[in-house]
This record gives sequence, C-alpha cells and structure tokens, in this order.
Amino acid sequence: MRRHWSLFSTASRYALIGHARNRFAMLLVVVYIPVWIGLAYVTIPDRLAPFRLRATGEVLSPPGNHLTQITGALNAVTLIAGFMMFAATFTGGAFDRRLAMAGYPRYHLVLAKLAALTLVCAAIAGYATVAVGFSWPPRQPLLLAAALFCAAMTYGALGVVFGSVLRREVEGMFAILMISILDVALQNPLSSSGSDSAVVRFLPTYGAVQAGMSAAFSDASAVQGLVIQCLWLLGAASAGFLVFRRRTGNALPPERRPWVPAPTERAGAESAPEPLSSAERAQPT
Repeated sequence: MRRHWSLFSTASRYALIGHARNRFAMLLVVVYIPVWIGLAYVTIPDRLAPFRLRATGEVLSPPGNHLTQITGALNAVTLIAGFMMFAATFTGGAFDRRLAMAGYPRYHLVLAKLAALTLVCAAIAGYATVAVGFSWPPRQPLLLAAALFCAAMTYGALGVVFGSVLRREVEGMFAILMISILDVALQNPLSSSGSDSAVVRFLPTYGAVQAGMSAAFSDASAVQGLVIQCLWLLGAASAGFLVFRRRTGNALPPERRPWVPAPTERAGAESAPEPLSSAERAQPT
C-alpha cells in the first residue's frame, strides 16, 4: 500500500508542477474570469430576459446581464480547464510514455492526472462563483459552484482526449475554443432563440447550464442537471483513459522468432536415404 501511495504522490506532484509552469493559464484564471464576468455585468442591459428552464419547467425572468454572467462563467471555466489539460497532455505525452515504457504503472499516472484535474477545476469553479457573487448573490451558490466544477471537469477530460489524439497544438486549441463557444452560446436565451430546443440536450454542458441557471435564479433543486453533466463527465473521462492508455502503450514491435517448419511424417520419409541396389553396392568406389 505504501508503494502505491508513493507512486501516486510522485505522479501527482509532477502533474501539479506541470500545471503551475503554465503561466498563461494562471493568468487566464486570475484575470480572464473576473474581467469577463465584470464586463458582462456592465455592458449587457439589465432588462428582464424570460425563458423556460427545461430541468425544472419553471419560467425564469432574470436580468440579462445576470444571465450572461452565468453563461460567461461557464464558458470561462470550460475554456481554461480544457486549455490546461490539453497543454499538459500535449507537452507531457512523451514523458508519460517513457515512464510507462520504463515500468511506471499507467493507472497511477491516470489517477494522478485526475487528482490534479480535480484540484484545478475546484479552484477555478470556486473562484468563478466568488467573482459572480461580487455583483449579486446567487440563490444557491454551492449548487452553482458544483455546476461550474462539473463543466470544467468535462472539458478537462476532453482536453486530455484532444491532447492525445491531435498532432498539432493549434488544432487542439481551436477545437476546444470553438466547441466551448458554440456549446454555451446556443444555450444562452439572449444570444440564441433556440435555447429551448431539444437539440441542446445533447451539448456537453447542457446539464451544467441547467443546474447553474437553477442555482442562480431559483430555489428549486436541479440535481437532475448535475446527474446529466456527470454522465458527460464519465463518458469524457473514459475516452480520455482509453486514448491515454493507447498512447502510452509500448510502440516497439514484438520480438520475432525464426520460423522453423514443424517435422511431419512425410518430411521424415522424404529425408530418409533410400537403400542401395546390389549392382550399386558391387561398384568400386
């Protein structure tokens, strides 16, 4: 047990150090989240924006700037978590592969990355919830933080998938950016008239958006939204584990043994010398 804990703690330490060295991501966490949320509060009109919340069936009428702050917070945490995990997987893939080929257990590497992702997403979600609370108090701040956390975890797992599959860094950054923008924008009633469409139920952050809206503007429980988001998280995490396992597998070709034909009765009969005739035996050598 002590050996397993030592392997896990060592891998976790390296994973956290890798995140800490990503100074641009740290800058995004510290600056981008409050700036985005603050600009949404100042620039978006505060007129009421009624919409129907599919998770509870309620018709909510929050101010437009408050509504945009929630979707902006979701967009910010998903982008940052996705960028951080993509960068860590993309740049550290060769190192993880060398460790795995040297005998380091891959399960410990995966659990370490999951632990680092959990700590990072918890910090980002808590920070975004506090930033929203400076403008106005959400009805259920803990539920809002849970929704932001689940959304960040989902995109962090997707970042691992993109970091393991895509070959160039710009491809992963563009994929995460476009998916996050389209995902959240289509569910914002101010920017999309089809936010109540049945199609949005298949978007990656549908559950988090439903839970976040309910937590911010209603006293009703939106546990169903969190459950849906956890299903997305489970699927993304499973895909991330599979591609990570495949990428860190042994790429050396298997050792080939020389092919030797198996002996058969016919081959033995053909290789046996034929008996000499009496005339052949009588000839002088």
